[in-house]
Amino acid sequence: MDLREAIRTIPDYPKPGVMFRDITTLLGDPRALRVAIDRLVEPYVGRDIDKVAGIEARGFILGGAVAHQLSVGFVPVRKKGKLPSRTLRQEYQLEYGVDAVEMHEDALNQGERVLVIDDLIATGGTAIATIKLMEGLGANVVGASFVIDLPELGGAQKLRDLGVRVEALCAFEGD
Repeated sequence: MDLREAIRTIPDYPKPGVMFRDITTLLGDPRALRVAIDRLVEPYVGRDIDKVAGIEARGFILGGAVAHQLSVGFVPVRKKGKLPSRTLRQEYQLEYGVDAVEMHEDALNQGERVLVIDDLIATGGTAIATIKLMEGLGANVVGASFVIDLPELGGAQKLRDLGVRVEALCAFEGD
């Protein structure tokens, strides 16, 4: 199944010139959702994963399902100010400004093996911040998996340059 066919493209959202890749259509299609989860899980079966970390918000949906299939725990990585207990924060640069992701400071233990999941890798800022958070707690990020890669924006390559294994189920090039 070509998952690109299950992903809606919305032109000029959130600003003119952007082709927004909307996975809500994939999430609403039972067959496409099953295929996506199975493909996200497959490279990590039997690889001693301790936790799956999902990046807010679509990474929660996908990551929770992947964690369930791998029979491991789930760690939510959220935008700043959304978690109720003590957190660690990692800032990252945006095109115009700075943002941050957070996770509970007790979410991971030293040496745990973590798989990072999100819907899309573009410039890599959020994923890199997430990886830095986890490594700051002594966790070992064994991979980062995405439904969509936008290769011309270079995020997946930035993760590979950090030594992180990157998987993407499909790519949208040049737009």
